Amino acid sequence: MGVAETCEGTTGGGGFGPRSGESPVRVIVGALPFDPREPAALWQPETAVHTAGPWRPAALPELPDVRVIREIPSAAEHIARVTKLVDQLGDPANELRKVVAARSMVLEAEAPLDPEVLAGHLLTRHPAASVYVVDLSVAGRPGEILLGATPEVLVARHGDRVSLHPLAGTLPRRADPDADAAQARELLSSTKNHDEHAFVIEWIRQQLEPVCTELHIPDAPELLSTEQVWHLATPINGVLRDPSTTALDLALLLHPTPAVNGTPFGAALDAIIADEPQRGFYGGAVGWCADDGDGEWVVAIRGAELAADRRTLRASAGGGIVAASDPRAELAETTAKFRTLLGALDCHVPED
Repeated sequence: MGVAETCEGTTGGGGFGPRSGESPVRVIVGALPFDPREPAALWQPETAVHTAGPWRPAALPELPDVRVIREIPSAAEHIARVTKLVDQLGDPANELRKVVAARSMVLEAEAPLDPEVLAGHLLTRHPAASVYVVDLSVAGRPGEILLGATPEVLVARHGDRVSLHPLAGTLPRRADPDADAAQARELLSSTKNHDEHAFVIEWIRQQLEPVCTELHIPDAPELLSTEQVWHLATPINGVLRDPSTTALDLALLLHPTPAVNGTPFGAALDAIIADEPQRGFYGGAVGWCADDGDGEWVVAIRGAELAADRRTLRASAGGGIVAASDPRAELAETTAKFRTLLGALDCHVPED
């Protein structure tokens, strides 16, 4: 992905397609909300700029001071909610098997934030991430911006080839190299995290098998690291059955996966909507789709929604809860995930 001049869209990848410069190829860009029933922020920009390589900011001014002014819910309330979910998930009579529980931090900046400058700081701090900035005006939220730096590819489509890189199963990184290596080994051998990951992979398999003639899914996940956390990740590749299936079709087919929702799909979605404030575009998808069907969509995590005043942000982070989850460990996981955005803002992250 790259920069769309009319939508403030920026990412750490290449441009919206294979060519450099202004493109005559029409594209749809924007974001899908977490709840598929809510309005999407999708539109066709007047121009799309393709970059030969990753987008880089022209300059990187300092950001204003930012502080956390509220946690929704509080740490104690999040632990209580996860404890309740663990009890529900352990009940054989309950159809729920996994629910992603999220919490938010409301941040306040001393002066207005420039979304593109913040994107530049995110990219500098997380060069391997897909950095995104999306104007949410067309979703009925004038002046609001979705931004972040995600490590997770929902789906990419190039010709008849499809690729995905789902993440599920997480442990925080450690400062000490030996402890960090031990943390990675623990994640790779964790039955709880493998079970959490398996729910995601099985959902993707069920959704893609009808639309693919070939689907290659490794038998076991691999490790993927960001600055803050270790993830279990599975690279998936397929060949489309019908070449008219577009990247946007695939994003709508797959989103939201159990990595941000849970399983079974409907029951998990209902549980989240009942227990959490509206997620908006957190856990949604950001991307583009060209008129030839090619495109890329990433999962809208490790980010925030920036209010029209440019001074208030709502950052969100979540974790997959299964019957074997430890509520305090789940709280620590969300805290680690907040550091992706808050670290780029040089904002103190409240400790658990």
